[in-house]
Amino acid sequence: MKFLTGSRQSAYDVVVVGSGAGALTAAATAARSGKSVVVLEKAALLGGTSAISGGMLWIPNNHHARQRGLTDSAEAAGAYVRAVSRGRGRAELLDAAVLYGDSMLRFAEDELGVRFIFLDNFPDYRQDLPGAVDGGRTIEPELADIRDLLGSLAGHVRSDGRAPFTMQEYEDWGAFTRFPWDELDARAAGGLVAKGRALVAMLLASAVRDGVHLAVGARATRLIQSNARVTGVVLESGEAFSANDAVVIASGGFEWDTELADSMLASRLYTMCSPPSNEGDGLRMAQRIGAQTRGTREAWWAPMSITGDTRDGRPIGTLLRFERQGPGSIMVNRHGKRFANESQNYNDLARCLQSWDSPNNQTLNTPAHVIFDQAYLERYGILAHRTGEPTPSYLVEAPTLGELAARIGVPAESLTATVERFNEFAVKGEDPDFHRGETAYDRYWGDGQNEWPNPSLGPIERGPFYALEVVNGAFGTNGGIATDGIARVLDVDGDPVPGLFAVGNATESAYAAGYPGAGATLGPLMTMGYLAGRTIAGQSASYEPALAEAQLAEAQLAEAIR
Repeated sequence: MKFLTGSRQSAYDVVVVGSGAGALTAAATAARSGKSVVVLEKAALLGGTSAISGGMLWIPNNHHARQRGLTDSAEAAGAYVRAVSRGRGRAELLDAAVLYGDSMLRFAEDELGVRFIFLDNFPDYRQDLPGAVDGGRTIEPELADIRDLLGSLAGHVRSDGRAPFTMQEYEDWGAFTRFPWDELDARAAGGLVAKGRALVAMLLASAVRDGVHLAVGARATRLIQSNARVTGVVLESGEAFSANDAVVIASGGFEWDTELADSMLASRLYTMCSPPSNEGDGLRMAQRIGAQTRGTREAWWAPMSITGDTRDGRPIGTLLRFERQGPGSIMVNRHGKRFANESQNYNDLARCLQSWDSPNNQTLNTPAHVIFDQAYLERYGILAHRTGEPTPSYLVEAPTLGELAARIGVPAESLTATVERFNEFAVKGEDPDFHRGETAYDRYWGDGQNEWPNPSLGPIERGPFYALEVVNGAFGTNGGIATDGIARVLDVDGDPVPGLFAVGNATESAYAAGYPGAGATLGPLMTMGYLAGRTIAGQSASYEPALAEAQLAEAQLAEAIR
């Protein structure tokens, strides 16, 4: 264990296990009220899954949208999240995410110093459901100067290894072949970071300003109880940390524990992109003292490819986004046929790839491949590969569709017929089979410069042709410890466990099996972190700036008197 800020104390008011956005929001919120807080991170780097994420937050009915006159309401958002959660979400969690998301957002901006970009045109993922809007519920962090914010601590924050571009810029620029790489290199050299790393950096800066102690290499394995109340944690090393007020479990999911994942998830998980430290430690800690668990069959599913990338020395998957959504590419199953709208959101698309205990772990749709041609490669590239470079091992190349089919093991006549039918309608901007390109979400991730009528559709015509295998992956699991609407952990009888809170991917997702929009991971988990911090501090769940200033002044006066 190594302390990056502060030094070891025998007791703190709040002990937070984990250092992702949910953990840091809880820690910074509690510290803002004057609580002494320690953050215990298992890995050598801070930030967890949040630091390598897109950093977006899905916050319905937020003040940025209201200020711009966009139409939204808690009622519309509530109807939408209930529909998207497939009837599995618990009302108190859904309500907490919808009703207090904007309080969290305003608190993060006003009190914690987090700066966001408002995305007025980023559509909800399920445009077919009641209450969906075509923009205004997603925000993302501004670019941040990590060295200015954190000084020497900057080198201890996890990175996704990508250039510092915002998700808004990603959408504006479209393909990686159009990115201003010289500008992005200059940003990186100047210390600018983006997306999840920027969010984590700003939260860490707030935590450090208010005296939060940060430790890495500190794996918590057990909870301490006294008279049924949780009073601290024990590390793998045997060291103990006492908590005067509360312990907050925010240690991530269980996706990297293969045995646990296979025993719980609804489908086999073939790859992940999260830090390998997500092994279900928090879940086990809570289970040992009789905590209730819920939603453990679910994950933040996503179609991914295995390209040789690693994280902390372990192989990880790469999310496929524009690679399957750009005009001139399709996905086919083991029969050489399309099976879904390739441009739909990644969570729902990945469900079409899922399998469990079928022959060779195959379903009708696996193995699956993205198919594209030389024209596509020249326009957009594919992942890190560009035309003119040697074809990487993760791509299959062939001069004709028939030969490509043979190399990936699908019927040649079927693949050829599939592409011919797709091309026939793509040049007209239509997809009668799966309706790709018909929703605002589909078109958002298409190419506005596409020469064909629909930004999501284009023909596959010119060889050589390429195939990229797609597997069922996930950003992380999203079920686990059950909590109430203010993040208190519940026991098997549904009663709060005194002194114990939990947030983030260690817990049951507010949206259960659903994924409402970009940022539906970080939005609710930061909201629950905020609610945990406010509850521990004895403060109202609603945030009003004037009231917050008065409470802070009162706390400072009380500290001065002591």
